[in-house]
Amino acid sequence: MASQARPDLPHSAPAHGVRHAAIIMDGNGRWAKKRLMPRIAGHRAGVEAVRRVARAAREMGLECLTLYAFSSENWKRPASEIADLMGLLRHFIQADLDEFHANGVRLRIIGNYRALEPSLVDMIEKAMARTAGNSGPIIAIALNYGAQDEMVRATQQLAQRVAAGEMTADEIDIDKIEAALDTADLPPLDLLIRTSGEQRLSNFMLWQAAYAELYFTDMLWPDFDAKALAQALDAFKLRDRRFGGL
Repeated sequence: MASQARPDLPHSAPAHGVRHAAIIMDGNGRWAKKRLMPRIAGHRAGVEAVRRVARAAREMGLECLTLYAFSSENWKRPASEIADLMGLLRHFIQADLDEFHANGVRLRIIGNYRALEPSLVDMIEKAMARTAGNSGPIIAIALNYGAQDEMVRATQQLAQRVAAGEMTADEIDIDKIEAALDTADLPPLDLLIRTSGEQRLSNFMLWQAAYAELYFTDMLWPDFDAKALAQALDAFKLRDRRFGGL
């Protein structure tokens, strides 16, 4: 029989109660447009926001910060913009990996990142391997990620196990599905933040957000900083999380 949904309650959460926060980093293009600048300028400013917020998350005691960097739908954008984004990703890894490692940060990538250009995949995997033994917070970057694609891949994995006789279909439960997701070894998601005023999930962490608190802000991503993150964490403290109970 399938197990019943049960939230994994925080066991060592900091005072604000958030172990794992995720952010849909939206608004780079609008930030640039407001300043009569090209979109790449907005993306560059967005990378600076990533640096600020990653440092702030570590200082505020978050166990994991997941950032939605490139979705499986973003391939619909112009080839020049995609090339710019991938170039910024390369630069970010090269420029920030030493700082991450020195501070004990573990870098994780979720999504079908192996479909990216081979030299970038190699860079990503070397970066993850270098930080894998660290014991500090996790920075998880969602690359070529889509929640529906993630669930399809998890379902295929479980179907293959059933076909191989490793388990029966009746043995598939919530725990086994979660173990097949990209986020299997990350803490349960507590807080999902979206910038720029949009109020939708955009195919991001649909399974993981089942009991997460949602926080929307009109602030464009390049303007997001430690103060804005602290405000989101303060808002979380005021939420009454009952997980379906009374």
